[in-house]
Amino acid sequence: MIKLSQEAEKIMLERFGRDSIVALATVENGIPYVRNVNAYYENGSFYIITYALSNKMKHIEHNPTVAIASDWFTAHGKGINLGYFGKTENLEIAEKMKNAFSEWIDNGHNNFDDENTIILCVELTDGLLLSHGTRYEF
Repeated sequence: MIKLSQEAEKIMLERFGRDSIVALATVENGIPYVRNVNAYYENGSFYIITYALSNKMKHIEHNPTVAIASDWFTAHGKGINLGYFGKTENLEIAEKMKNAFSEWIDNGHNNFDDENTIILCVELTDGLLLSHGTRYEF
């Protein structure tokens, strides 16, 4: 996992330490795929609720290298399937995600009884963050 400067980490938390729409790109058979996802950021990683059998997870299973982008931010990372949203090991991050996604998490889109409802962690490996004329590379 990367370590951002204190100032860059502060900006990342301000921008993405809540429900944030980011573009997530994967590659399958040399073809790039990109989709917008709701994500929550903390400590050098983005966390996403998704379905284990989705195309994005199939792509990540074959090639865990992903790209992620949003306003004035772009990065590469490693996609990691943390498994079922409700498992004990995910309790702490799941609670943070429930709080961050509180406006929509219980709208029926997710089935938290289904063990295929998982947490995707994107551990950032390198990136570029721009803020008020300052460039942060990591």
